Amino acid sequence: MAGIYIHIPFCKQACHYCDFHFSTSLKKKDEMIAALVRELQLRQKELGNETVETIYFGGGTPSILPITDIRLIIDTIYKIFTVADNPEITVEANPDDLSEERIMALSENGINRLSIGIQSFFEQDLKLMNRAHNATEALKCLQIATHYFDNISIDLIYGTPGMDNQRWLENIQQALDLGISHISSYALTVEPKTALQQFIKKGIIPQPDDAVAHEQFLLLVDHLEANGFVHYELSNFGKENYFSRNNSAYWLGKKYLGIGPSAHSYDGIHRSWNIANNTVYIKTIAEDKLPLEIEALTPTDRYNEYVMTGLRTIWGVSIDRIEAEFGPVYKDYLLQEAQQYRDSGKLELKNNILRTTREGKFFSDGIASDLFFVD
Repeated sequence: MAGIYIHIPFCKQACHYCDFHFSTSLKKKDEMIAALVRELQLRQKELGNETVETIYFGGGTPSILPITDIRLIIDTIYKIFTVADNPEITVEANPDDLSEERIMALSENGINRLSIGIQSFFEQDLKLMNRAHNATEALKCLQIATHYFDNISIDLIYGTPGMDNQRWLENIQQALDLGISHISSYALTVEPKTALQQFIKKGIIPQPDDAVAHEQFLLLVDHLEANGFVHYELSNFGKENYFSRNNSAYWLGKKYLGIGPSAHSYDGIHRSWNIANNTVYIKTIAEDKLPLEIEALTPTDRYNEYVMTGLRTIWGVSIDRIEAEFGPVYKDYLLQEAQQYRDSGKLELKNNILRTTREGKFFSDGIASDLFFVD
């Protein structure tokens, strides 16, 4: 099984914290859609005989597109790839795009999962982030969407300057009251070259407090688990049968094809990524060339990636798999380096599976980096 990711590089406006590739100009929208369709055609043999079980429209803001464009891309995928009988087809959406008419159209055109960028149900947080929607739109779109979609995920951001624990708990409770079955939640991160970084440097916005983010993360974990959610990946919580099949495939090392500017692909032994420039991407695809770079992954690359993704998930890192795929040197190294975190209670080893504990989850990326093998 494999997945296809479609990057839609357009947004109405730039969120202060975002460092993804996008443009706020839609001038080249039609050319971009044609290029996305053509790239799919040019790369139709890359998945071999794999069946496509997930199609994911990310960005950017895919919900900014007309339904006809989304439908064209889905139809193209069905035409040239083998698609599973019941694929998960997700569209990332912003609340301000989701009128009832729009939601209905998405539900009638092959989309069976929405991932909605709520981020917060409070106006002061949304203004700080420079989100295009307001608190009223955040609530209203979900009240409507839950009538048309059973499978909805929302994004929430914690650790936002000025947001205390009480407001954070109210954010979580609002999602629960709406019957949302999947939540992706992230700490506000200050990325280089973003507006947020500049505002912090100028003293306009205070630096996010790591201790507050950690505290709110633990509140999130406890509150959602008490309400029937499974914390199946560091930033993702789902009720049974509502885990993201697209994201789970990535964390479990399945193949995926990334289409569009800045999109990444993975076939198990190679990783490739498209150029993050809309004009160059469109021009290169028009010449029937692929604007991408390819990296052959060494055994050490693959070991490090497995440790990173495994420790973020409930599936953990299998010591048996490490030994079978990479050999005893990697296995012994992993166990040796992991011992300090087992001693401190941040990692546990059960049934030869290495996992983070409740105390270690928040720090899983940092722990993983300490377990990386360096040639």
